[in-house]
Amino acid sequence: MSQAHEEIDHRSTRREFLHGELHRGDLLQEPHAMLARWLKDAEAAGNFDVTAMALATATPEGRPSLRWVLLKHFDANGLCFYTDGRSRKGRDLAANPHASLAFYWPENDRQVRVEGRIERLPESDNQAYFDQRPLGSRLAAAASHQSQPLASREALEARIEELKRQYPAGDVPRNPDWGGYRLIPDMYEFWQGRESRLHDRFTYTRTDRGWAIQRLMP
Repeated sequence: MSQAHEEIDHRSTRREFLHGELHRGDLLQEPHAMLARWLKDAEAAGNFDVTAMALATATPEGRPSLRWVLLKHFDANGLCFYTDGRSRKGRDLAANPHASLAFYWPENDRQVRVEGRIERLPESDNQAYFDQRPLGSRLAAAASHQSQPLASREALEARIEELKRQYPAGDVPRNPDWGGYRLIPDMYEFWQGRESRLHDRFTYTRTDRGWAIQRLMP
């Protein structure tokens, strides 16, 4: 006899978005400055992980993949994160160097989406950031061939212990495949939740003359 599958139904689950409004006059001229403002607002509202962002990549055939990473630094040139280039996302980006990022801060009912092309950061940047990471993070990056099958947790922990024995002074080397990526934006979208789903949405689109700002339907 086949087992019945229980349906999980959230069609009646809803809440109102009442934390704010977004008007054209609220927008800064540069989208990276607007993102910096919203990051500070999210932190002030109590979000404990304001730099967490969903990173979407795709294969050359268009098969998408999504995961969370951390924004480490950004400026007018782009948004930067670090990972193992041998990972699924690293392989996707090597073959198809375009990606999308999304932030969500429920404390403020806000989202930001960013789309653009990807470039690798210089080796000097990679090494400088690796050297400032805590020892445990450096050991983890050196021990892991990210996204590859692993026989057991114990096997991974054994790799860590072996590295500790090899580098008792803590000078564990950086795997050359581990490093940073910069998303160079051509589009930002700022989304502010509003009552009755009449949300405020604005896009910044890169043009030859700078950033063009457009309000979108909710």
